[in-house]
Amino acid sequence: MRASRSQQELLNFIADFIAAHGYGPSYREIMQGLGLKSVSTVATHVNNLIAQGFLVKKDRSARSLELIGVTSENFTRIQAATPSQEKWLVDIITGKFKAIETKKPSQKEIDDLFVLVGALHVLGFTEAAISFKEKLNDFTQSQ
Repeated sequence: MRASRSQQELLNFIADFIAAHGYGPSYREIMQGLGLKSVSTVATHVNNLIAQGFLVKKDRSARSLELIGVTSENFTRIQAATPSQEKWLVDIITGKFKAIETKKPSQKEIDDLFVLVGALHVLGFTEAAISFKEKLNDFTQSQ
């Protein structure tokens, strides 16, 4: 099973913390480092990663988290996109939609839009992906 984007961010944080300090982060350090609102949110995410085999707690210590079962197939270090990068991508897709609204688009143009909308989802821009997917579905149904 592959880690989701938010899980990958958490795994990245833990890996970087261990590399820098030689021991695992506390839940509070994870909360602060990832900008989460509560320690219980961190605990939920950590417990899910333990259940999926990405992490293990060696003992009841606050600093006992270790990465396990992590391979290049199921863990990819990601770089979070900035708001300006998201806006740039949304602007490109908006422009592509505008370009085909006034004409009968080719199948390739429609396929390209599906790929771009899918890319939004893969990159974690879920709200934009949902919005564009609805627009794309409406557009393809009207053709």
